[in-house]
Amino acid sequence: MTLLFCINSNKHQYFKTNLAMQLNFYKYQGTGNDFVLIDDRKAIFAIENQALIAQLCDRRFGIGADGLMLLRKAADKNVAFEMVYFNANGRQSSMCGNGGRCLVAFAHFLGLVQKEATFRAIDGLHQATIEGNIVSLKMNDVQKIEQVAQGFFLNTGSPHYVQFVEKLDAFKVVEQGKFMRNHELFQPAGTNANFVEILDKDTLFVRTYERGVEDETYSCGTGVTAAALVYDAFYLQAPENTNIPIQIKTLGGKLQVSFEKKGSFCTNIFLTGSAEQVFSGAINAIL
Repeated sequence: MTLLFCINSNKHQYFKTNLAMQLNFYKYQGTGNDFVLIDDRKAIFAIENQALIAQLCDRRFGIGADGLMLLRKAADKNVAFEMVYFNANGRQSSMCGNGGRCLVAFAHFLGLVQKEATFRAIDGLHQATIEGNIVSLKMNDVQKIEQVAQGFFLNTGSPHYVQFVEKLDAFKVVEQGKFMRNHELFQPAGTNANFVEILDKDTLFVRTYERGVEDETYSCGTGVTAAALVYDAFYLQAPENTNIPIQIKTLGGKLQVSFEKKGSFCTNIFLTGSAEQVFSGAINAIL
């Protein structure tokens, strides 16, 4: 597969060569969580081609990314676009918070949305706002947090194990994350694993081992959301009906998770942080 970079190209169409289809792509990152983004409103990309997706995400033989996303037309005219997300292993996956924020920034770049957006992902509709390079994404309500093993388990659009530790800088995230990702408690699908250090009353340091990437990533949007909700439920215990902003430090930068407690569940959950285009290019690929 030949890589042909066309930096800052504004062309979004596909065109065929004699050898392969030349695929225009954009590279985005949200606090170091990086993605290959493709404008696939013509529904040309072969979503069943796991080998191609994995190769595009490969950091040595492809473009390199934690995942790949397609921006597709939504069937509902009131929805700006549809998000189709794949992990770096080529498999379609559950919701990705930082990916969703990056795709909103991409849709803004394409002129599909302005300051607000509603889009459909695998876990349903999401609303978002964008101001400069800051994107705030509304996550789905969370109603259940379980205590398991040495930590907690919940679903914030993707399944997450959360464990609080000390001295997170020196913690063996990959070793312990891989163990929990494959733990019998979470089979057959497995789970993402988050390790959290409390820095002060409203600030957490979070590191995440992501399934599908099978490694630690610089940031995970659904993971930091899970960490913030667990922190409040079992440590902070803020009063109900109050807006609770939690600041998050990740290896790739800063995020904020805000939410409201309504009885036994959390609602109006927003994940906020930067989402930026890194470069764009074209790659020859057999679709």
